[in-house]
This record gives sequence, structure tokens and C-alpha cells, in this order.
Amino acid sequence: MGCVHGRPSTSSPAAANASRRRDHPPPPAEAQKQGADASAEAEAAAGEKGEQPAVAVAAAGPPVKRERRSRSSRSAHAHAHAEVRIGGSFANKARGEQVAAGWPAWLSAVAGDAIDGWTPRRADSFEKIDKIGQGTYSNVYKARDSVSGKIVALKKVRFDNLEPESVRFMAREILILRRLDHPNVIKLDGLVTSRMSCSLYLVFDYMVHDLAGLAASPEIKFTLPQVKCYVHQLLSGLEHCHDRGVLHRDIKGSNLLLDNNGVLKIGDFGLASFFDPNHKQPMTSRVVTLWYRPPELLLGATDYGVGVDLWSAGCILAELLAGKPIMPGRTEVEQLHKIFKLCGSPTEEYWKKSKLPHATIFKPQQPYKRRIADTFKDFPQSALRLIETLLAIDPADRLTATSALESEFFKTEPHACDPSSLPQYPPSKEMDAKRRDEEARRLRAAGGRVNGEGARKTRTRERPRAVPAPEANAELQANIDKRRLITHANAKSKSEKFPPPHQDGALGYPLGCSNHMEPAFEPPDPSSFSTVFPYEKGSVPTWSGPLADPSSGNQKRKHKSGRSSKQPATARAR
Repeated sequence: MGCVHGRPSTSSPAAANASRRRDHPPPPAEAQKQGADASAEAEAAAGEKGEQPAVAVAAAGPPVKRERRSRSSRSAHAHAHAEVRIGGSFANKARGEQVAAGWPAWLSAVAGDAIDGWTPRRADSFEKIDKIGQGTYSNVYKARDSVSGKIVALKKVRFDNLEPESVRFMAREILILRRLDHPNVIKLDGLVTSRMSCSLYLVFDYMVHDLAGLAASPEIKFTLPQVKCYVHQLLSGLEHCHDRGVLHRDIKGSNLLLDNNGVLKIGDFGLASFFDPNHKQPMTSRVVTLWYRPPELLLGATDYGVGVDLWSAGCILAELLAGKPIMPGRTEVEQLHKIFKLCGSPTEEYWKKSKLPHATIFKPQQPYKRRIADTFKDFPQSALRLIETLLAIDPADRLTATSALESEFFKTEPHACDPSSLPQYPPSKEMDAKRRDEEARRLRAAGGRVNGEGARKTRTRERPRAVPAPEANAELQANIDKRRLITHANAKSKSEKFPPPHQDGALGYPLGCSNHMEPAFEPPDPSSFSTVFPYEKGSVPTWSGPLADPSSGNQKRKHKSGRSSKQPATARAR
């Protein structure tokens, strides 16, 4: 029994203290401090006995363990709050620095990453000279930089600064442009706004031509080396975009800009989007101007990649060689019909694997044969092979911009000419040709007469224009339409008044509308579409940009309304 109750007189002080604490537990307020003391004493005792400290710590008992867990929990909670405060403070500081630098608060709050590291230019440091272009969500002006004297292009972006999603959509173009850096891609030189401004201008180098404007001129006919030069630059720019994870989604002649040195630059990234082929996200199919829109988008695809840009590039290549657009459809139905008649309809295997939303509606009753070689039999064989690849119905068969650059088309003679050797053309943009057409119509409406040569040239230039993507900002269209209803009641809070729907139609008609062609244009009977086109330059439209004002109606087509019943099943399905 003595062995049970007796303790050696030489026991350590730590053990005695532990015994006293068991007999007289400390009040809660002192538990934490004494628990720490007990740990220290136990470690000292363990050190004297050569034992592990963990054995002595257990002597402190369960209450100390619970207190330790409580301290750990409180510490983690406080640390999390500190991180939130630090992160919020950092974000607020960065936002404050941007506002102090002159950026508007609505832009810094929603899209601070798009303007990070930049300082805005003042609007009064530029002098507008002329309006040189317009789109559904922007206007472009020729201007002079009063500081440097340089001629620049100012793109005024239209958006709703009270809607964060609208601002983010606008900022995406800025982020994309800042990511790209290539001789054949337009470079963003700066942004124009102010702290109190509700508008934003993007500053670019001024380009004297666009490809659509040059192609619309009856005096200009491109040689094969010139075509190779332009297409090689286009594919080089697309290769850079795709390598940087960017889809342009609106390749057409009016977005291919040219300077006096023959350098081509891809412009207008308003419909562009980031993409990652390894982590695909659904995207809208309402992109790409109608004449250059690939079949998968017409069939409602939301999972797509670089093939959409390569299809458009193939249309551009064929258009430059032919001297006119190869598939100038007026509606989505007619466009898809033209594609099937030229490029063939998809195989049964493609219909099954693609599972496209509109496949059951637009699938033809009888398959169409591919007739590219027959249609363009006068093209060089190397060009035909490249066009066959780029205009493949299955996007996977279009390969990549890199593979297109390595095709025989660029390796066979005559080789592409050097850009600096290209002819010096008078300034020519698509909008210039549009103005000439409008002036000619005005003279005819007023009973004016022009000489025979002038009339012939005017008629040659006067062509209907391709239908732009009708919902450039498709994800936000409903929001913008809703905002239009209150624009006039709250005009000062908007970056720019949105035009009423009938004016917006002049920039992009609903695809079901039949009033988007030129009044003088008489559409052919769809039932008699030929798959072999006679290629006399100027006999058909070469427009690819904004549409004409439909105010004059469609009187010439009224007597042909009975033809609609003759359309093939593919064209009737809607």
C-alpha cells in the first residue's frame, strides 16, 4: 500500500504543480495562461528525465486541449477576416489610384484589369476630322492627335455605363487587344475618357484602306501574287490570335485594314472572345457577318473553335480570286442553302455526331454534292486545294492557320509579292463606296442625270451589302433593348443614346426581314440558283459591311412574291 500512496520527496516541481492543479483547478480566465505554463514546466521536466514532451503535456488534462482548439479556431477566424480586409483595402487602393489617374469610377469598379497600368487621354487632345466607319455598337472617326500631330482612328464604343455586364462586354475587347501584339493585328494605342465621362474611345493607327473598299473599286483587280500577299498576312494574324487564345468571330473585308505600305491588319475585335480548346465554354452562335458565317453557326453551334475564323478566311480567298463574294445570301436560310449547293451538305456521320440545335430543321431531304472544283475551275490548283480545306463542312477538317500557311498555295510560283511592292491606291474604305452609292441614289431620286461613263461606274459600285451578325452583343441584347425604353427619360446617364430599332436596323437587319437589300436589287429566283457562277467583275455585289437604308421599300419584289413557293425544302424550312 505504501507503494501506492507514497511519493518520493525528490519529485520534480513540474509534477507537484500538476498535482496541485488537478486538486484545485484554476478559474477559466486563468486556464489559458496556466496551460501554457504547464506545457513549459512539463517540457523542462521531460528534458531532465530524457522523455518526450508530449507525455508530460498530456498531464495537463482534457480542459487544456479544448482551450487550445478554441484558440486555434479564433486565430483562423481572425486571420480570414484580416485577409478580407487586406484584399478589400488593396482593391480599393487600386481603384482609387485609377480614379485619381483620371479613369471614371464606373469603369474602374467593373473592369479595372482592362485599364491596369494605363493613363487615359483627354478628349480635347484630339480633333475629329471625319466619320470613317460604323457598326452596331461603335462609330469610327478619323482624328488628329493635337499633341503629336499624328492622324489616328478613334473608335467610340457604345455601351450602357449603368449596366456592369455591358461595361464588361466592352472591356473584353480592350483586354483582347492588349493581349495581342503582331504586325498583322491592329494595335491599341490608348484610351480616351475622363473621370466624369460616360463615353470611351479606343485609339488606333489610322489605316487608309480596307479590303472591302479596294475590292469594290471597278478600277482595281488583284493579281495572284497580290492575293497571296493579302491572304498570307491574314492567316499570319489569325495564327497569332489563335495561339493567344482569341477567336475573332467577324473576319470580313471591311475588318481587314491596309496602310500605304501594303501591310494588312486584322481590326474590329468587338465580337472577339477568349477561348481555351482544353476547357471549352458555350459561346453564342450569333456572330460573324452572314456571307462569311460557317455552317455550324447557322445550325446553332455553341461549341466551336478556330474553324469559324478559317471558314471566313476561305471565303475571303475565293472572293479575291473571283472578284466578288462567293455566297451572298440574304437570310440565314438562303445562306445555308448556298453553302450546301457549293460545299455539299454534311454527311450522315456529321449530322449524328454534331447534334446541332437546328439540324432537324435545316437538314436537306436530298444530299448536295460538293462543287467547289467545278465552280472555280479557273483557279490555280494550289488555290483550289487550300479553299477546299478552309471551306470544309466539318470544322475539324479545316485544320489550323499554321497548316494553311504551310500549304502549297504559298510555295508555288508566282510567289506572294512583298507588301511594300503593292500599288499605292487612293484612300478607299467601304464607307466611301457606300457614300458614293447613296449620292447616286439621291441624284436618281431627284431626277438628276449623269454621263454614261459615270452612270456605268456608279452602277458597278452600287451593290447590296452583307448582313452583319444581327446580335453583335447577343448575350446582352435583351438588356439593351430594355434600356432603350428608358433612354430618353434618363439620357444623361448613358454613354450614348441607343438608336430606335428602325435606325438600328440600318446597321444590322433582323435576318427574317426582306427589306435589307438595295431598292434597285432584284433577287434571283432561289429555285434557279446555279452552282457555277460567271465571274465578270462588277456583275454582282461585293459589299460586306453595314446595310443600306430600307426606307424606300421593296416595290420591285412585290410582283415576284409568288416565287417563294418554288424554293427548295431547305430554303423554305425556317
